[in-house]
Amino acid sequence: MAFPKHSILQALSVLLLAWVLVRCQALVKPEEEEEEEPTKEVDVAIAVTKSEPIKCPPDCSCTAEGVIDCAGVDLTEFPADLSDKTRQLSLQNNKIEEITVEHISHLHQLETFNLQNNWLTTDGLEDEGFEMLEHLAYLYLANNKLTYAPKVLPPSLVSADFAANQLTRIYPYTFGHKPKLRSVYLHNNKLTDAGLPDNMFNASDNLEILTMSSNFLRVVPKNLPSTLYRLHLKNNKLEKIPAGAFDNLSNLRELYLQNNLLSNEGMNNETFSHLSSLECLDLSNNNLSVVPKGLPRNLVLLHMEKNSIQSIPGDALTSVRNLEYLLLHNNKLRSRSIHPAAFQGLKKLHTLHMYNNLLERVPRGLPRRAKTLMLLHNSISEIGRNDLALLYTLTELNLSYNKLTSSKMHREAFRKLRVLKTLDLSGNGLYTLPLGLPRSLQVLEVKNNQLNSIPDGALTGMEKLQKLILSDNQLKLNSIYQGAWMELSALTVSGWQRYESDVLELWSTTLDLSGNQLSHIPSDLPESLEYLYLQSNRISSVPASAFEGTPNIKGIFLR
Repeated sequence: MAFPKHSILQALSVLLLAWVLVRCQALVKPEEEEEEEPTKEVDVAIAVTKSEPIKCPPDCSCTAEGVIDCAGVDLTEFPADLSDKTRQLSLQNNKIEEITVEHISHLHQLETFNLQNNWLTTDGLEDEGFEMLEHLAYLYLANNKLTYAPKVLPPSLVSADFAANQLTRIYPYTFGHKPKLRSVYLHNNKLTDAGLPDNMFNASDNLEILTMSSNFLRVVPKNLPSTLYRLHLKNNKLEKIPAGAFDNLSNLRELYLQNNLLSNEGMNNETFSHLSSLECLDLSNNNLSVVPKGLPRNLVLLHMEKNSIQSIPGDALTSVRNLEYLLLHNNKLRSRSIHPAAFQGLKKLHTLHMYNNLLERVPRGLPRRAKTLMLLHNSISEIGRNDLALLYTLTELNLSYNKLTSSKMHREAFRKLRVLKTLDLSGNGLYTLPLGLPRSLQVLEVKNNQLNSIPDGALTGMEKLQKLILSDNQLKLNSIYQGAWMELSALTVSGWQRYESDVLELWSTTLDLSGNQLSHIPSDLPESLEYLYLQSNRISSVPASAFEGTPNIKGIFLR
């Protein structure tokens, strides 16, 4: 049975999202928090001398060092009579609706204050009390019901989390004049451009992480600190990036602008050019029609999925010498609209995703050091002799669900792909297994075609093949040359295979012939075969000696 297109793309999107997050997070400091995860309490080292135990509220746990933990104990009111020696106060996951100046003004030693996941509103939060917390470094107010941010927070602040509230306004001294401030989380609120002061981070010159995703911003905030290295602005209403908006962000390493309304007219050739440290740029799911020019040289990952990109000019990517990942799937690219020199000079580009476009043939000038090339779900109807000839380093090639036929696939098309490990030709119109396949293959998928023959020698020399998928075709026993399966002598062992990405994957030796027209179980199965799929054929009997030659068999599927 053929897998529907949307299932395949959905699976690819999930895997890709995970992969992009892993790749981008590898570029940043490991101790920082993810944008969309619930904020976790930061452990703050406290060097104090032993003292008498402090008074502890009911159902809470306390230490002599000033740590009070009242998380998730169904509090409806702020605990009374807290010790003025309290340094860490955890009140998250309760039902507290009000905090007054009287509640907190005496907590002069407080460093960490966790109030996330409560029922706090702006009317129930007397923010004047925060001014007196002169040692407060970590403030967590995520997942409450605040409509305005506190007007003044103490200058000692290091990290503030106001995510998942209903904020519409920030004040100049909410985050301004905070010399120690390093991270601010404001995603999932209702912020608009009018609700942000022009100098929102004035004199807060050490800010490194700012997340403002999932708000209602139409313009990139002004006067962002030059120390930023991660900026999240996805899921807003951005239509335009004003000239110079990013000019002073020379330390920025990650910029997330996906899921906005950006078009090529809303930016110019200088929009990103000053971001000299930028390594990860996500412009996916916008309204771009052309790959933008002026991209910074140090960019490693460029994500432009789900735009309306129709062309790649010859000079759009030439400056991005360090690019490794280019994601252009789900656009409107045609082969003739990709300039032959578009990828020239990209010596580090190893992963190129161009699936689900309008490609009618393999584009010319593909990056010569590519390792992964995803061209599935296009309209490619032929593979010429030299279309893939310069891709010497390719290890994974996916051409599934195109319009390939056996007559339009040159028998020497794969001759130069001497290190190719994975090839997927599923979902095309092939009626015979191609000749001249690389002997380096470990995985070959040709399911859901019209195969009615495996010509003599098509599998000869496949000494590394561990997984062969030929399901949902029209194969009969007499259409497969004698000894074909025994030639897969390299289906010898299953085991751990190490990819260049250092990801370990366990492959079992697998032969999938399900959904064909076989009348008998093949007699020349390889000795070390572990999994054999024969369901949905025309097999009516199983001889006693059918599997005598496959002592390692673990699974036989004959439904």
